[in-house]
Amino acid sequence: MTDALWYFARGTGVVTLVLLTIVVALGIGARSGQPAFGLPRFAVSMVHRNAALLAVVMVFGHVVSLLFDPYAQLRVFDLVLPFVGNYRPFWQGLGTLGFDLLIAIVITSLLRQRIGVRVWRIVHWLAYLCWPLALLHGLGNGTDNGTWWLWTVAAICAGAVLVAIGWRVSPSFARFPARVARRVPQRSLQEVR
Repeated sequence: MTDALWYFARGTGVVTLVLLTIVVALGIGARSGQPAFGLPRFAVSMVHRNAALLAVVMVFGHVVSLLFDPYAQLRVFDLVLPFVGNYRPFWQGLGTLGFDLLIAIVITSLLRQRIGVRVWRIVHWLAYLCWPLALLHGLGNGTDNGTWWLWTVAAICAGAVLVAIGWRVSPSFARFPARVARRVPQRSLQEVR
């Protein structure tokens, strides 16, 4: 059973990184007023939201499986306070910090109607910090950190986010769609009388 938990924790960690990459790239794309990545605007928003929900599920699976895995020796305490873990405390702390930020993003997203869009948006910007923390955590703390396939996945994820950020800061990125002036039909003077 412990091998299954360990493989599940490793798998969910990698899948979470890929999903968070999709979330960040599509989150950037959703800020554009144009179709992004070949998808209409509504589809970009829906895939962004659904990938974010799936990423949260995967990260919880990752954390819970490590809590019960005797090899990992993760304590509940390690989930809240970063940099105090027994195994590679710095790299584990990056994961804890990313997890804490993700929890803050989830809570504020659930309370968006009550806290207002401005507060939600400020906290939501933490996603830009959450992604590199997850990337560094996986590369530094995972048992697969020296394997070619994990570095390949990490490089592809980093490339996707860098391309999205490059597009975001480019002049071709339009924050809001150009509004077409609505033509109001002119009524003739005779129609008005």
